[in-house]
Amino acid sequence: MNSSRFEGKGISVPGLIDLAETLPFFSERRLILIENSGFFKSASSQLADYLPDAPGTTVFVFVEEEVDRRNKLYKTVKSLGRAVSFDRQKEDVLERWVLGILKRENKKISRQALRLFFSKTGLDMEIIHQELEKLLCYCLQKDTVTPEDIEAVCTAQTPDQIFEMINAISARQTRQAIERYYDLLLHREPPLRILALLVRQLHVLLRLKDMERQGYAPSVIQQRSGLPSFVARRCLSQASRFTMDELTGALEACASTEEDIKTGRIADRMGVELLIVTCSS
Repeated sequence: MNSSRFEGKGISVPGLIDLAETLPFFSERRLILIENSGFFKSASSQLADYLPDAPGTTVFVFVEEEVDRRNKLYKTVKSLGRAVSFDRQKEDVLERWVLGILKRENKKISRQALRLFFSKTGLDMEIIHQELEKLLCYCLQKDTVTPEDIEAVCTAQTPDQIFEMINAISARQTRQAIERYYDLLLHREPPLRILALLVRQLHVLLRLKDMERQGYAPSVIQQRSGLPSFVARRCLSQASRFTMDELTGALEACASTEEDIKTGRIADRMGVELLIVTCSS
């Protein structure tokens, strides 16, 4: 009753002010949560001018993905309350975090197994923590966590499933590639999203392949790609299985499939399936 949530651009500032002026009902505070409003990227002087005079019974919480620290509203919020940045941790920090947890549990893990673990989880700390809990329970009676343990219990996230699908395509293993596709569909991934992720991965491989063709060393390619090191290593290995023409042709086939789906010439599920069959045959 005393909490309100707003999301997206186009939020009415006068409406927020009217709501903030309303006293809470049978409570000490009224909460107004505003997410990804764009107020901290564009001028929002009306709200910035109002906040110093807002009643003490109203609490504003802003959750924004894009913030200009020179913005007047940002400076006002920081002076009146608290501004906290939740940045994603870098790969080396996450590795130390995972190794620290394993050490407390008296577990050892090889560098190869650690890379495999991160290839399954990505760099999302919540997913890492969940998968690590499963792994520790599975290895309760063991001193060392092996790649086999990780394969047995850790769930591959969607980008990793896409990676494995492209591995199957590169090996001309049509059945395995289609099985990966069906797995993604069972996890309720829309076919067009699967297609978009497939295109994104192919673009990464094409970019790495081009840098490799120009003679850059693997360490330089990893640095220039902007990818986490374990991801860059896997992608370089995967890119080596394709020629430039094959990658270009696959991207052209993806573009053609997307056009056919969006113009209604073929159903999305069938279109992506035929694309996978074509690329892997």
